[in-house]
Amino acid sequence: MVAPHLWNALKKSPSLATFKTYLENITAIGPRAVGSPENEIFTVNYLLEQVKAIEIESSHVHTISVDIQRPTGTFSIDFLGGFTSYYDNITNVVVKLEPRTGAEHAVLSNCHFDSVPNTVGASDDAVSCSVMLEILHTLSKSPEPLQHAVIFLFNGAEESILQASHGFITQHHWAKSVRAFINLEAAGVGGKELVFQTGPENPWLVQAYISAAKHPFGCVVAQEVFQSGIIPAETDFRIYRDFGNIPGIDLAFIENGYIYHTKYDTADRILTDSIQRAGDNILGMLRYLAKSDKLAKSHEYRHGNVVFFDVFGMFVVAYPARVGSIMNYIIIAVAILYLGKKTLQPRKRVSYLKVLAVAFGFTVLSWIATLVGILIVAVFISLIGHSLSWYSHFYVSVFLYGTAALAKLILLHTLAKTFYFKNTNEQFLGEIFFDIPLVFWSITLALLTYLGLSSAFVSAIWVVFPLLTKLMTYKEFKEKGATMKFVAVYFLGMFIPHLYLIYLNWIIFEMFVPIMGRSGSEIPPDIILAAFFVIVSILLSSYFLNFIYLAKSTKMTIITLTTIFAVTLILVCSGIFFPYSSDSANPRPKRIFLQHMSRRFHSLDGHLAKSDSGIWINGLDYGGMSHVTPHIPELNDSVRTKCEEESPLCGLPWILPVDYLFRKNWYLPAPVITPKEPVRFQLLSKEQMPWDSTKLTFQIAGPSYMSVYLRPHQGSTLSRWSLGDGTPVANNVGGDYFVYYSHGLQALPWHFWVELKASDKPTKGMVTLAVVTHYFFGEDQMSPQLHALMERFPNWTFPTSWVSTYDQFIF
Repeated sequence: MVAPHLWNALKKSPSLATFKTYLENITAIGPRAVGSPENEIFTVNYLLEQVKAIEIESSHVHTISVDIQRPTGTFSIDFLGGFTSYYDNITNVVVKLEPRTGAEHAVLSNCHFDSVPNTVGASDDAVSCSVMLEILHTLSKSPEPLQHAVIFLFNGAEESILQASHGFITQHHWAKSVRAFINLEAAGVGGKELVFQTGPENPWLVQAYISAAKHPFGCVVAQEVFQSGIIPAETDFRIYRDFGNIPGIDLAFIENGYIYHTKYDTADRILTDSIQRAGDNILGMLRYLAKSDKLAKSHEYRHGNVVFFDVFGMFVVAYPARVGSIMNYIIIAVAILYLGKKTLQPRKRVSYLKVLAVAFGFTVLSWIATLVGILIVAVFISLIGHSLSWYSHFYVSVFLYGTAALAKLILLHTLAKTFYFKNTNEQFLGEIFFDIPLVFWSITLALLTYLGLSSAFVSAIWVVFPLLTKLMTYKEFKEKGATMKFVAVYFLGMFIPHLYLIYLNWIIFEMFVPIMGRSGSEIPPDIILAAFFVIVSILLSSYFLNFIYLAKSTKMTIITLTTIFAVTLILVCSGIFFPYSSDSANPRPKRIFLQHMSRRFHSLDGHLAKSDSGIWINGLDYGGMSHVTPHIPELNDSVRTKCEEESPLCGLPWILPVDYLFRKNWYLPAPVITPKEPVRFQLLSKEQMPWDSTKLTFQIAGPSYMSVYLRPHQGSTLSRWSLGDGTPVANNVGGDYFVYYSHGLQALPWHFWVELKASDKPTKGMVTLAVVTHYFFGEDQMSPQLHALMERFPNWTFPTSWVSTYDQFIF
């Protein structure tokens, strides 16, 4: 018999030992960039060997089929402002497990075995591929046949912006049988795997996850935050949703995102508990879906969204969004009845409404004043060069911004109590300042429900529990005031909403803070974190403002909070809290990109107009090079890179169209570097089309990673091209056209054409076109100058380096 769970907690468990072998062997291959032998040959061969071994041990009731797919394709995506992607001869290893009698329908499990350059990618995403291998092993040995097929897609080009998943879902002959999918990803190293995207619609999938997963962990708030675009990331989930029209579930490890996409993402850092959780959950889900009648008829259960959230990681609550909307409106109606009852009392109507309106207005102003005040502190810290002081010291952010926000809120309300409400009954004020947050949360609940956001359940919690608490304490408070019994019952009633909001904000905090270390040079992270703490402070203190008006004095509280803030501010300004850490057990590295680039700019007649060569440096966070300059003195603000205004994307070799996020970068002159395999670019033909447009056909041959920029000149428009769906997609931030290209092994030269229309006969050409190359692996990746510079960086940095070229032409 097959054990009910895949993993045993014991270290001697065969399954766990096999998993670790898979993970260690994949990561031992090294970095696996698309097009490299490590990715296209060594890892593929290893996967095929393991699948073959699993097939030998499989039960006679199942069959295992394997297909190596090498797709070529193109698509446009609205990500980072929008760009177009083209891929050629990339690799997918596709394995299908099905009953011997065959299966019409299938569930897809997706991982990716490629990694970003200079990291072995243990968590992103070798661990998921290792889990899938062991699940394939376990399911194939079961003597009980599955009802539906399970397709295991080991995709070899996810880091190249979701190309392999697009190749599978749009071109593979098994893709048509897929009715649902599970995507396994990582935004951190280990911890719990969070369900952060589901659907679209298909609420039965969330119910399947709750029923089948042994350790469910997910929240619709994470889904709505991620899909809002606040987090600059995408996963294969989007490809299956948008191009395959298939519902699915997106899971990702989120803990310790500080070392995500760095050399520290190694197999030894992934805890056994994380492996066990992931194995139990994914095996349970695949087994459940592969035996579910709903999978075959998923279209019948498609409609409707679902509200889902875990309760402190113990279990998940889920219900249809339409039911949630009805519940929310009922809760709002109850709150209106409660508030309406007070306004209908003849003697109190005028005074109650007047004081409520004034107090509500003052409370909103106090929130705004607190936000502005704390943001001024954050701006000051950013201007003096001490941003990210909390990056390696979590408590600094609490002591700096959390205490200041609470102190200012309490101070403002204490002043209001002392000067404006000095002749108002304290119990009456206590009632008023309970009703104010009730009004605020009720309005928030109504607005979120009207907008169709499932996250409205959070507001519902903050209306229901306070109302119940009010009912339990009303008599005690009316007769005796704020007694110890009243305070105890009040705090007990408020415990659940406060605890849940703290829990939810901790998950958000855990995801967002590491992102601040790679969010670019233009977004001051201290301002974002300060705003976050102000909002959290406002929400958590909302139902405790009434105690300011009931308490005899708030002096000691204000002094204590202010002292903590002042001491922390002084320490931050002194620079004692260094943002980064090289601690081997808990590293917090500063990420830096170094590119030894050679640039050539050609004129309209094809002659070389100018050229240069140097090492182009980008710090991935707001701190720039200020902390590095003492170690490398020549790397200072006097060598900031100048933007070539007439060139697309400033004439610089970007990997992706993110120039708007990294406007501060540095340039050190260096000798010209000529790759052994240089890019070859030529105009194959120029045709005048019958519809008054000019068609230019090009050919490019070069390394596995290249980009093409296009900027039509004034009076010219780019009307059609052979990429994407045929309609050119301009980046909505910079306005230029960006094409991302990658290829696997033995790819043919890339051919593409563009059509341009000009209103008048152009004298300075119709379009500026640039060809950018990135040598992420092989002999051409490094130069002696890059080696020498990298050795000078301190050990708390993680520099990633490669050679790039930029060739610009005018047509």
